Amino acid sequence: MCTICGCGTSVIAEHANSEQHGGTHGGTAHDHDHAHNHPHPHKHDDHHHEHADGPIDFGKGRAGMYVAGMSQERTISVERDILSKNDAFAATNRTRLQNAGVFALNLVSSPGSGKTSLLVRTITDLKEKWPIAVIEGDQQTSRDADRIRATGAPAVQINTGKGCHLDAHMVGHALDHLSLRSGSLLFVENVGNLVCPAAFDLGEAHKVVVLSVTEGEDKPLKYPDMFAAADLMLLNKADLLPHLDFDVSACLAAAQRVNPRMRSLTVSARTGEGLAAFYSWIEERASATAAPAP
Repeated sequence: MCTICGCGTSVIAEHANSEQHGGTHGGTAHDHDHAHNHPHPHKHDDHHHEHADGPIDFGKGRAGMYVAGMSQERTISVERDILSKNDAFAATNRTRLQNAGVFALNLVSSPGSGKTSLLVRTITDLKEKWPIAVIEGDQQTSRDADRIRATGAPAVQINTGKGCHLDAHMVGHALDHLSLRSGSLLFVENVGNLVCPAAFDLGEAHKVVVLSVTEGEDKPLKYPDMFAAADLMLLNKADLLPHLDFDVSACLAAAQRVNPRMRSLTVSARTGEGLAAFYSWIEERASATAAPAP
């Protein structure tokens, strides 16, 4: 996990500086670029090289991962420290959003799933009913934020540099740059990655995982942590199904196997198929936090 190799350490660094702004998110910009310039010594006695037909599984230890030169106990300790500090920032964000009457969703997926296109379509369809704002996460560029702003919705771009996910501290700073009215919907489009964003609570009400039919129906089994963390799966690009060998039933079964409580919807950002059900899902849950604009 990235929390061990370094790109998740911003929450530790910023936590150490939290006294400068009373533990809250001020307007001062911070550098979240974390280079991975440390050695990774490889000791052959750290694990056994066995010739077998199955995979070489480095995730069977107590920590669920392997880091060369680090014991399982130390790995667990480092990860817990990083995530506990992130969770503290997430709790602050969640309280802030709830008090403001804002309903927030964290959209996660691999690159190319169609998250931004889905957001553009959603904003276009719902902006007359709900005030909407977006926080965009990418390693570089502001192209997605520019696409969102073209709809008329405000957007803040977060560039993570070498980081492969957003964390709660970054999102807290982005909130300082948004004037969110009571009754707003806030969409956080996370960095394209089906691994690391699963572990980081941002203060959202729900994680929504977007999977496109061009990616393969076995993704929930290959990346179970992401699908286990989500409350909704949007199977996007359904308009391409006639041109693909994609087994929708197998994909839905795999998702349910990983997370029986997760709901799944088949949608198309291009044609609008299934989006009415997605909008109903949003409105049903947002009504407890945010009220539609008059």
